[in-house]
Parts: sequence; structure tokens; C-alpha cells
Amino acid sequence: MDSPFDVLGVERDADPEAIERAYRERVKDAHPDHGGSAREFQRVRRAYEAIVSGDEEALVAAEEDARDDGRTSDTATRARARNRTPSDDGADADDGPSVEGSRVEFLNYEVLDDHGWELTDDDLFEKAAGADLDTEDYGRLLVKPGENLLEAAENRGFVWPYACRGGACSNCAVALVEGEMPTPAGNILTDEWLDRDIRLSCISSPVSDEAKVVYNVKHLPGLDDLRLRPSRFDARMQD
Repeated sequence: MDSPFDVLGVERDADPEAIERAYRERVKDAHPDHGGSAREFQRVRRAYEAIVSGDEEALVAAEEDARDDGRTSDTATRARARNRTPSDDGADADDGPSVEGSRVEFLNYEVLDDHGWELTDDDLFEKAAGADLDTEDYGRLLVKPGENLLEAAENRGFVWPYACRGGACSNCAVALVEGEMPTPAGNILTDEWLDRDIRLSCISSPVSDEAKVVYNVKHLPGLDDLRLRPSRFDARMQD
């Protein structure tokens, strides 16, 4: 049985820097955009979170999950839930005290064709809310201070596309439908794309209390040309 330490390939007495380095390497390899799978990506994240938290119950949950990748244990699910806030699960803002950060409603671009929707539909999110979509395709998450949108999605347990994590490609692009989310200068997007409310989730953070985004828009005509292919990414990382 692989322990969380085995999943990251570190010793139990490894220092925090070594654990962080190992995690960054493993999570990159495990990501679906880089030849991995969503299940392996989540397994690596759960192992890292369990080690960093030092929570014995979380460690046990991660070890149980590692024992059988073909199932999602109730214990592991509870452990992941401890890392989520009520607002992450779509709780209404009036149901309790306000949480610092930005609440983001998200939708996966890949489901639009299946339902005959267009990115420009005024009622796109209203239709998504009533379509009984999978939680990976539609939902809400909290972006906490200091997190960019991609980090927030990953920290809430979602697998969103990315490649460079530095604004040099369009793999992580999202369409901002509502709210404010400035993108720092020096990225690959032209003014035309920015004017069309395309943002890069790896370097952009919402600054409004609420926002709506469509993620996984990297295959939009024209935007696809700015995408970093896996082979190019791998070669660049090995230079």
C-alpha cells in the first residue's frame, strides 16, 4: 500500500522544501493535460494536503485512497471536505457570515455544444443551473485572497486545464462572463482577446465579490493557436 509519502516519492522525515518540490513535480506529471489522469491528479493533491496538514485522519484517508484507486472512499471524501468552505459548495451568501474572497460561478465550455448553448447567451448560467450538470462542469467555488483562479479551483479539488502557469500560453484561458478579473501585463493575450473578456486563470484573480467564468475555452478559434502543446511543454521543461 502506498502512503502519501510514497505517492510524492519523499521520506517521512523530508523537510517542507523537499515535500513542496516533490509535489510540484508529481502534480505536473499527473495532470490530464500532461499525460496523466484526473484520478491521479486528485490522488497526488490529497497526499500532499494530508502531509502538510499533519492530520492523522487525513493521512489515513489518503492511504486508504492510495490502496484502491478504483474507488473513492467515504473517509477520503470527508478529508477533502475539511479543506473546503461552505461557500465552495454553492452555499447562499445569506446563509451565514460572509467569507473573505470572491465567489465564482463556473461552467465548462465543453458542455455547451451538448446542450446547444452559445458562449454569448445572456441566460447561459441560468440554463446551466437548471441542467443537472456534473459538479466538475458547473458549480461555485471560493477564491481566497492570495489565490489566482486556477489555484483556487485546484485547492477546492477541481481539475482545470493549464500548461505553463505563467501567462505564456492559452491552455488555462477562461471567458469572464460577469465580474472583474484583471490580467497582469506581459502575458500572451492580445488586447483583442482581453477586450473579449478572455483571461488566463493561472495569473488572474477576481477582484469583485462575485464573478462568472466559463473555463476550458482554450479551443476557441484563434485562441487555440496560442495553446502550448504537451510535447512543446515537455521539451521546454527539460531545457
